[in-house]
Amino acid sequence: MSNLSTTSDDILACARSLIVAGGYNGFSYADISDVVGIRKASIHHHFPSKVDLVRTLVARYREEAEAGMANLELQVSDPLEQLRFYAGYWEACIADASAPFCVCALLASELPVLPEEVGLEVRAHFRSLSAWLTFVLERGARHGQLQLMSTPRAEAEAFMATVHGAMLSARAYGDPKIFGVVTGPLLERLRASPQIRP
Repeated sequence: MSNLSTTSDDILACARSLIVAGGYNGFSYADISDVVGIRKASIHHHFPSKVDLVRTLVARYREEAEAGMANLELQVSDPLEQLRFYAGYWEACIADASAPFCVCALLASELPVLPEEVGLEVRAHFRSLSAWLTFVLERGARHGQLQLMSTPRAEAEAFMATVHGAMLSARAYGDPKIFGVVTGPLLERLRASPQIRP
């Protein structure tokens, strides 16, 4: 049974890399077959169609992201540090090329041409991430730890768009440092000014 699970995981990991490199339509089962070293029929055994494969990939990606955010809540209590850690995670992934782009951000750019089942999973990821960011920003503002210029929800959407835009800029310029150049000022703006006491 563990071999089936490992093969399935290998297929998903390969598909994720291929999507990040070339998008939904930029790969086929033949590409996965070449990389993973299994027959196309074996891939179809695990994932009858490309839609099944990518839908499963995105659902698992969202679950992993939600688990990561829950773990971050347990490990780090300061809202600004949580936001820094989140941005820092992507900065490190871009710098070492382990995950140079969020697979859901890339797929979101293709939503008009994606199968509906995949689109639903991509949107669910964005809703989940937005909800967590909104929670962090709202809590930080309520405790005077973060300085918001708009509602927590609007700030969450702006934060998410900035992080994803920073990924795009780093890729466009071929320079991982651009990510921090873009996200750094946002994190600094969110930091609440220390209260000056008389």
